[in-house]
Amino acid sequence: MTDQATLDAIRDTVNANDIVLFMKGEPMFPQCGFSSLVVRVLDHLGVAYAAVNVLDDMNVREGVKVYSDWPTIPQLYVKGEFIGGCDIVKEMFEAGELQALLKDKGLTPA
Repeated sequence: MTDQATLDAIRDTVNANDIVLFMKGEPMFPQCGFSSLVVRVLDHLGVAYAAVNVLDDMNVREGVKVYSDWPTIPQLYVKGEFIGGCDIVKEMFEAGELQALLKDKGLTPA
């Protein structure tokens, strides 16, 4: 069971950053292929983002799944909105939808 303090901390992180990626590892050293792929997409787009390594805190690792009601990691949030995991981000990027979403939200390359 996830405690309220963990959910509050996740919410605060999501709301304090335009783009947040909850991932396994760090952007310079992803620890799973799915996290690595989302990092490559975001880096390719040149947008600034906050990354949270869920391997550092088991409460956050499980809490983000409860927060989003999504069972897997990585998880991408843009302007407080849950976008999805690796497959959704990849599909949106390939279709140009992720680029359009970022542009619509006023998020341009860093």
